[in-house]
Amino acid sequence: MGAVLQALERAVHEKIFPGAVVLVRSRGTVVFHEAVGTRGTPPDDQPVHLESIYDLASLTKPLATSTAMLCLVRDGHLHLDQLVSEWVAELEGSPFAGVDLRQLLSHQAGLPAWRPYYEQLAPSGLPPRNEEERRQRLHALLNAIASEPIEYQPGSQSLYSDLGFMSLGVIVERCTGTSLAAYCRRSIYEPLGIAALSYISGDEDEAAFQDPTKIVPTEWDRWRNRLLCGEVHDENAYALGGSAGHAGLFGTAHAVSQLSAAWLQAVQGRDGVLSAALAKQFTHRQSDISSWGLGWDTPSAPSSSGTRFSSRAFGHVGFTGTSLWIDPSCDLEVIILSNRVHPTRTNPAIKAFRPQIHDAIYQEWGGR
Repeated sequence: MGAVLQALERAVHEKIFPGAVVLVRSRGTVVFHEAVGTRGTPPDDQPVHLESIYDLASLTKPLATSTAMLCLVRDGHLHLDQLVSEWVAELEGSPFAGVDLRQLLSHQAGLPAWRPYYEQLAPSGLPPRNEEERRQRLHALLNAIASEPIEYQPGSQSLYSDLGFMSLGVIVERCTGTSLAAYCRRSIYEPLGIAALSYISGDEDEAAFQDPTKIVPTEWDRWRNRLLCGEVHDENAYALGGSAGHAGLFGTAHAVSQLSAAWLQAVQGRDGVLSAALAKQFTHRQSDISSWGLGWDTPSAPSSSGTRFSSRAFGHVGFTGTSLWIDPSCDLEVIILSNRVHPTRTNPAIKAFRPQIHDAIYQEWGGR
């Protein structure tokens, strides 16, 4: 424990991030749960607490969208080989009309990685005023995706794509007739007893997340001209009202660990809220093209999980400085939440730090 805590404190000193909360569970027991550093730079330099809430960024992809997709496939509402255009009419006639859900989930759909759609969706820098305006923005977003040139023939390569998961978020909403946030809360988080995992998009049910002193700030955003705290860092997600398939989820390390435990339980063959058979499929590398499963990554050199996690491991990272890696081979779960984008996203030091801290954690607890 001492070496891991020292490494985290050193990371704060070296300004890799202002602060972080790290939770490690080994064989079902929490063996490390520590908060280091501060919320941010002065005057926002109060200490981080174990229950501090972080913008999870792209951890939204596996912890919301992919988990929702698993549940909808389990219940027979969707199937993985279904064409995306069956749910997204805007893509009919586009180069992506023949893409299926499996290709979207495994980043093999031929889509670009990212586009600054927020500039056209929200030129005034304001979120949608109501649900109708949000629907209009989603329609405009999908039309913009449909007009993109194809990057490669779907299924022939892999390119990590926010656009694919934006589309998947829309599919969840059209399939369920409710918001992605509401579906995840009612069908996944509440059944698992998870309270501190939520989108922040203005819904009345997210009132517990409205206290800004509990939420760690991210970046001073030039586009919005303010320090972001309690609103999503990702601009495209913000333009869609804060609830999107690729970003927007907020939570504590403990809350992330509750959903992590459900995934690990399912991968180990125990049905619960999540289907064991589907969880194994979602966390398994889909092809030799890339390391991606269905919304989850697997280790490949170089990996943010370091050098010691097994080939059965699965995980994901988030742009704001978050990560989750799970190794069923040694029953190890590692949650790292930080705000490395504070005060600016131009600090890339976490890229080298992540594999080092995972190696240190594995050395301490991976072999037990």
